[in-house]
Amino acid sequence: MTKQYTARIGLLSAVSAMAMGVAFVAGPAVAADPGPVPTIKVDAKKAALGKRLFFDPRLSGDAELSCSSCHDPEKGFTDGEALSSAYAGSNGFRNVPTLINTAHKAAWFHDGRVGTNLNDITRESITETYNMNMDMRLMQERIKQDPVYVKMFKDAGYGEPSNGSVRKAIPEYLKTLTSRGSPYDKGEMSEQAKAGFELFKGKAGCISCHSGDRFTDDKPHKLGVPNNPAIWNEPERHITFVTFAKFQGLENYMNLRQDPGAYIRYHDETLMPMGSFMTPTLRELKQTGPYMHNGMFDSLFEVVNFYDQGGGQDKDKDPALKPLGLSFDEKNQLVAFLESLSGDVLNGKDFVPEEIDTEYTVIDDWRKAKN
Repeated sequence: MTKQYTARIGLLSAVSAMAMGVAFVAGPAVAADPGPVPTIKVDAKKAALGKRLFFDPRLSGDAELSCSSCHDPEKGFTDGEALSSAYAGSNGFRNVPTLINTAHKAAWFHDGRVGTNLNDITRESITETYNMNMDMRLMQERIKQDPVYVKMFKDAGYGEPSNGSVRKAIPEYLKTLTSRGSPYDKGEMSEQAKAGFELFKGKAGCISCHSGDRFTDDKPHKLGVPNNPAIWNEPERHITFVTFAKFQGLENYMNLRQDPGAYIRYHDETLMPMGSFMTPTLRELKQTGPYMHNGMFDSLFEVVNFYDQGGGQDKDKDPALKPLGLSFDEKNQLVAFLESLSGDVLNGKDFVPEEIDTEYTVIDDWRKAKN
C-alpha cells in the first residue's frame, strides 16, 4: 500500500509539472535549517500602483469589495474567518489563505489549480463571479476616470490605464509582502520554541512536508480534515460550492458532500485522492487563524492535536500520517515553535495606501474620449 502510494505521488508530481507548467521546488535536506524568506526586487512605482489597486473597491462589479476586503493586512492578509465571505448573494466555502510570501508559491489556491503566473491569478480573482465579479473592460473605464490613476499608470511606465496593466501592477505589490522580524529568523526563539523546533524536525516529523523557507513543500496531501458543515448547511455557501464544482467539471456536483480539493486537477483518484489540499505555509500563523482549508481548527493547539492523533479518519489519507504520542508539554513546545515563525504585521505605509480619494471630476462625454 505504501509503495503504491509513493509511486502514485511520484507520478503525480511529474504529471502536475507538465500539465500546469509548474516546477515544484523540493525542500532542503532535513539537516539544513530553513532560513528567512528572501525578498524579491520590485519596481517601486509599479508596486505603489498595485498597492492602491489592491485596496480599491472599484475593482469589483458593485464597487463594494476590494482585494483587501478578504486579505486584511491586520490579519496577515486573511480575513480572520473560518470560511470566506464572497460577492453579494454568495459566500465562500474555503478559508482565506495569507498572501504573505505567496509570490514564492509553486501553485495557488488550496487546491493548487493555478500555477505561478500572478497575472492569471489576479485576473481570476477579479473576474470570478463569486469573488469580485468584475468585467475587466468596465474596470478599465472606471480607473481611466480617476486622474490619480492616469498619472500613476503613466509614471509606472504602463502608459494609459488598462486591464492588462492592472494584472501586472497588483502582482508587483504582492511581491513586497515578505515575512520579516520573526523570533525564528532573528535567532530569538524561547527555550520552549527551540525544543519545539527539535520536535518539529525529529519526533513529530513535520519538516517532511513543511520544508523550505516558507515551511511548505508546495504539494497536495490528504490529511482527513473533517468537513465544515456550514458549506452545505448555509445556502449562500452551498450555492458557491455547487457553482465551483460545476465549473470544474465534477460529476454529480449537486450531491457532492466533500470539498474535492486538488482532485479537480485530474478527476482521477488514482492520481489524486479527493480531499487533498496544498501544504500551507507555517509563516505568520499567529495572524492567520482559523486553520486548515476550511477553518475547522481555531487554535494551533487543536492543529497539533490533530496531527498527534495521526490526522483524520479517512482511508485514503497520506500514509505518512501516524499517531505521534506527544505529551502535553511537547504539544505546547510545538505550538511555541509555530508561533515563533510569526513576525511583523505588514500594515505600515509600505503596504497600505493613503485613503483613496474618489471625489474627482469625471471625464465629460467619456464614450467619445480617446482610449
